[in-house]
Amino acid sequence: MNRYPLWKNATVLIALVLGLLYTLPNFFGEAPAVQVSSVKATIKVDTALLARVEDALKAADIVSTGLHADLQSIRVRVIDTDTQLKAKDVIEKALNPIPADASYSVALNLVSNSPNWLTSIHALPMYLGLDLRGGVHFLLQVDMKGALTKRLDSTGADLRSLLRDKNVRHSGIARETMSLVVRFRDAETRDKARGTIADQQPDLLLSDSQDGNADAPLKLIAVLKPEAQKRIQDFALKQNITTLHNRINELGVAEPIIQQQGADRIVVQLPGVQDTAKAKDILGRTASLEVRMVDDENSANPAVMAQAAQGILPSGTELYSERGGRPLLLKKQVVLTGDRLTDAQPGFDGQTQEPAVHLTLDSAGARIFKDVTRESVGKRMAIVLIEKGKGEVVTAPVIRSEIGGGRVQISGRMSTQEANDTALLLRAGSLAAPMDIIEERTIGPSLGAENISKGFHSTLWGFTAIAAFMIAYYLLFGMVSVLALSANLLLLIALLSLLQATLTLPGIAAIALTLGMAIDSNVLINERIREELRGGNTPQASILAGYERAWATILDSNVTTLIAGIALLIFGSGPVRGFAVVHCLGILTSIFSSVVISRAFVNLIYGRRKKLAGLSIGQVWKPGVTAGAATK
Repeated sequence: MNRYPLWKNATVLIALVLGLLYTLPNFFGEAPAVQVSSVKATIKVDTALLARVEDALKAADIVSTGLHADLQSIRVRVIDTDTQLKAKDVIEKALNPIPADASYSVALNLVSNSPNWLTSIHALPMYLGLDLRGGVHFLLQVDMKGALTKRLDSTGADLRSLLRDKNVRHSGIARETMSLVVRFRDAETRDKARGTIADQQPDLLLSDSQDGNADAPLKLIAVLKPEAQKRIQDFALKQNITTLHNRINELGVAEPIIQQQGADRIVVQLPGVQDTAKAKDILGRTASLEVRMVDDENSANPAVMAQAAQGILPSGTELYSERGGRPLLLKKQVVLTGDRLTDAQPGFDGQTQEPAVHLTLDSAGARIFKDVTRESVGKRMAIVLIEKGKGEVVTAPVIRSEIGGGRVQISGRMSTQEANDTALLLRAGSLAAPMDIIEERTIGPSLGAENISKGFHSTLWGFTAIAAFMIAYYLLFGMVSVLALSANLLLLIALLSLLQATLTLPGIAAIALTLGMAIDSNVLINERIREELRGGNTPQASILAGYERAWATILDSNVTTLIAGIALLIFGSGPVRGFAVVHCLGILTSIFSSVVISRAFVNLIYGRRKKLAGLSIGQVWKPGVTAGAATK
């Protein structure tokens, strides 16, 4: 007789129950919502903000169907899109009374309608791609010339420090278009500088030059080598992608797509975000660091500060504010920028045990910082965090002694969470090269719903056609095959939901293809059972031999298909990868459902029957036997 041991039956049952539980959230759909996030590292999303949002909605008589809060954002779920727009306006006015100095990002979004008991067991719906959920699409052009210019400016500062350390006198270093020009008074000094620069800056190609006048200074022209330019441009593109990832992930956008397109373009897709202006704001949000000296003399003068508050500033200074709101005059000259940062980690001050951020500078940055602190003992140095074009003085300590080694600490009136967030922003850094949006597109949720409907109906009709054929051709065994195919679909969707994969239109196509391919395994099994019956085996022996002898063929065919799917996953990009993910997972679930689950159903039907006259598996032709005699 054909029977499974208890543990196998339990495995099948548990798999089906879990599959059902983790598939269910996908049937509840999504509701319109308003997402509130902080746009400043110093302002956090907390329970106080949640209370402010609730009070604003109550004052406007707007009823929400649920509020969801996490560390990054608050989502207010409402019943329809009209209420969503009203809620957005109300929350925007309540949280950002001065639009030009907004502290919070208020954007339109979508949230799951899943009940709390499913969410509590982490049964969440699949993420939907831009083509199914709606959202915004941007194509960004990276200014590669800007990346090279930025690198040359940085290299110019390095050359000044290098020549000063080596006691090589020069008459000035300036960037002219895409080259650095170093001027000297005599050829001997120029030759010495050439050797020094060639040893320390291998990315530069050096050449001599002099204006027509014999009394004109001698020049050393430095340009970046072609291979160095290519490396800098590649790094700029990757750094920009990383920065965009950090910015968008921090704001809680579900499964954004940020990938390179061509040599100098980046595609950004934000599913669920319907507000194009707000999406641009998200993309433009970067943080950078500047180190400047404080104008102590003028900052201590009340009359000068009063004039500065009215916009009348002393020459060579800019007005900033400290975290407590106290105004402070800083010198325009930037001592150091965040480009010199190699790492930023939260920690604690070794003396006061207050939260702090520990910065690590590269070799050039460490040398500059050491020189500046040595020459400015007793003066104040300000560390400025710049977000969205506005600077805030994080701390402005007095320099007590020379600081070397490339380790710098930011501390002062900072909470542990602020230290973590500041470190995150500084690690993300600013964009390595400027970017322009050259294409933008908004896909509404109605179009996404239409795509889902079309994909669902195509899969449904394909499944129905397969089911009708299998039942007509294989009778009861065809019904078992359809049940196994249903289990395959259930497990595949549950697995995609459990992994929080992103489903796109190509993914739906992969599901339809998986169903068509998965039924092949059951066809092989059914035909093998028929062959055993034709060979004169008993029904029970035919079932046993059919499953066991078809297994090797099923495994071989699925493994070869899986290899092709993995190749698509590794070498493909965009929609191809989305197709490959669903395709590979579908192969794994089809092997389990077509062999293990279908066998469990067959055992349940025939396993306890000792004497079988035949099997309901369709017509089995047998030499010398009339049609139907070998079938029940």
